Amino acid sequence: MFCIALYITKDCISLFKNSSKFDFFLIRPFTRTLPLSSFQPTNMANNVFLKLFRAPASTHLACLRSGSLLREKAAALTAAESRRSCSNPPPEKISRYPIPYTKDLPYDIVELMEEVESKGGFLPNVFKVLSHRPAEFRAFFAYYNELMNKDTGRLTKADRELIVVATSSYNKCLYCVVSHGALHRIYSKKPTLSDQVVVNYKAAELTAREHAMLDFAMALCRCDTITDEHFRSLEEVGFDREDAWDIAAIAAFFAMSNRLAHLTDMRPNLEFFNMGRVPRDKTKNQAEDK
Repeated sequence: MFCIALYITKDCISLFKNSSKFDFFLIRPFTRTLPLSSFQPTNMANNVFLKLFRAPASTHLACLRSGSLLREKAAALTAAESRRSCSNPPPEKISRYPIPYTKDLPYDIVELMEEVESKGGFLPNVFKVLSHRPAEFRAFFAYYNELMNKDTGRLTKADRELIVVATSSYNKCLYCVVSHGALHRIYSKKPTLSDQVVVNYKAAELTAREHAMLDFAMALCRCDTITDEHFRSLEEVGFDREDAWDIAAIAAFFAMSNRLAHLTDMRPNLEFFNMGRVPRDKTKNQAEDK
C-alpha cells in the first residue's frame, strides 16, 4: 500500500510520497491547519495530480459509449416490458371464491385433478372452484360419477349430457351449458344439436325418444307435479321406471350444480367452446404419431 501525506503548515506545503503509485490522500495538520480553500498546490504538485487522476481520452470515450449502450438497453427492455404488459390479458378469474394452491390440497384430490387433466388436456374449472371445500368436492364428484358414468340403464352418455344442457339452460347456468354442450357434441357426434336445445328444445331436431326424455327432465326442473302420465310418456318410447329415476336424479343433481355455479360465478374454460364442433383431422393425427 502507499499514500501521499500532505503536511500543511503556516509557511509551506510539502508533498511526500512513499511509493511511485498512490492509493489515497491523507490530509492532516502539522502545526496549524489552513482551510482547504486556501490550499494552492505548487506546479510540481499540480503535475503529479494531473498525471495521477487524468484518465486517458480512450477511457473517457469508452465510458461514454458504455453509458450510452446501457441507456439504450434499458430503454429497449422497458419498451419490451411495456408491450408485454399491454398484450398479455389479465389473469383469468374463474370464481369469486379463492382457488386453493395445489400444495394445500389433500393428495386424493390432487391425484384426481392430475388424472383428469392428463386425459382431457386441460383441467375443467369446476374442479378448481369446488376444491375450495375438499369434503364437498369428494361428495360432489362421487355422486357425479355415479350418475353420469354408470353403464346400467337405457340412457347413453349423450342422453345424460343432453339432459344437463336442457335443464341448465332453463336455470341460466353458463358453466354447465357450455361445458356439457361440449361433452354432448363429442358423445353424439352432432355439432349443433346442443345449441338448438339451449335455445328451445321443443324446436330442436330431436327424436321422439329424446323429446320424451327432455319433457320429463324439464317437468322435474320446473318442479311440476309428477303424475303417472309422465311415466307413461317415457314408457311409450322405451324407458322404464329406473330410467325415469336416472333422468330425475340428473336433473336434480345439476339443479344444485347450477346454483353453486351461480354462487361462485364459475366461468367455463375457453377450451370447451370449440370442442366437438369441427371433426378431428385423423390423417393429421396419424402423421404426427409417425
